[in-house]
Amino acid sequence: MIGLASLWLPILLSAVLVFVASSAIHMTPLWHKSDYPHMPREAEVLAALRPFAIPPGDYFIPRAGSMQEMRSSEFKEKMTRGPVAVLTVMPNGPPAMNRSLFLWFLYLIVVGVFVALITGHTLPVGTVYPRVFKVAGMAAFLGYFLAQCQQSIWYRRSWGVTLKYAFDGVIYAMLTAGTFGWLWPR
Repeated sequence: MIGLASLWLPILLSAVLVFVASSAIHMTPLWHKSDYPHMPREAEVLAALRPFAIPPGDYFIPRAGSMQEMRSSEFKEKMTRGPVAVLTVMPNGPPAMNRSLFLWFLYLIVVGVFVALITGHTLPVGTVYPRVFKVAGMAAFLGYFLAQCQQSIWYRRSWGVTLKYAFDGVIYAMLTAGTFGWLWPR
């Protein structure tokens, strides 16, 4: 078993590499360009919603207050008439990129810590690069991608978008796996 203290460098370096790669992926018009298409009649939709001053948060509309209400004919009619939407309302103004980037980097470190825990408990000192790459890569892929599937299963996110995130997850996992394999204790 290898402790976390011995794996701090691959944890941090893999977080930096994934941070740089994800920045390049999302700042260039590559495969994520079409993830969020323009809403038809966007100006009218915004003008219609603005007077409600909806507080930031996540909303499912229409929403039933109970299972009993969900079974009612009135609620079923609302669902049939539509629109049915999952809506995330963000604070007004430009996005707080510094906060988001900081939280993203912390997330990358957390994934790295779990990759280190799984790999460190699975492999001994001196394990060859391909074996470390395989175990660390599988653990990293779990952290970078699998939870994305829930968005398509429950909230109807396009499976195409989810598959793009799978591709991102493979890239991030390979960077993480390569870093752990390279810096694995000998």
